[in-house]
Amino acid sequence: MKLHRFLVVLAAWAVLGTAYADITGRVVGVLDGDTIDVLVDHKPVRVRLGQVDAPESRAEFGTRAKQALSKAVFAKVVHVKTSGTDRYGRTIGTVLVDGQDINRLMVAQGMAWVYRQYLTDQSLLDVEAKARKGRVGLWADPNPVAPWEWRAQRRGHASSGW
Repeated sequence: MKLHRFLVVLAAWAVLGTAYADITGRVVGVLDGDTIDVLVDHKPVRVRLGQVDAPESRAEFGTRAKQALSKAVFAKVVHVKTSGTDRYGRTIGTVLVDGQDINRLMVAQGMAWVYRQYLTDQSLLDVEAKARKGRVGLWADPNPVAPWEWRAQRRGHASSGW
């Protein structure tokens, strides 16, 4: 009985230990300003940039955000520091290209908001504040609509990522 419990615990530990393993691969698709497909062991892994939220494809600035992310990562080898999975089964993480933090880059370029609901790196708030102050990217718009608000409007009710 004790051996059985030990094996169950060991199996669970092994699964959890590999569930959030970092990944490295070539970007084969950019779905929008915060979601990419990374080819790992000949299989695409959908990756959602953590802690940031880019405009939806059909929203104001959505196309430009996707273009900016494509320029930064498409066809390049990326390393993803994973932090979990979301409700859609996507891997969540920080995407690095040659050591450059692409999540941070998207915020600095004014192509994504800091997603406060999921924020763990408080320094991203300073990056966003600098982009806002400089009216960079989407911050050139006097009244940009945050992605979580845009999605809530489409669903017909208010929501907050702040």
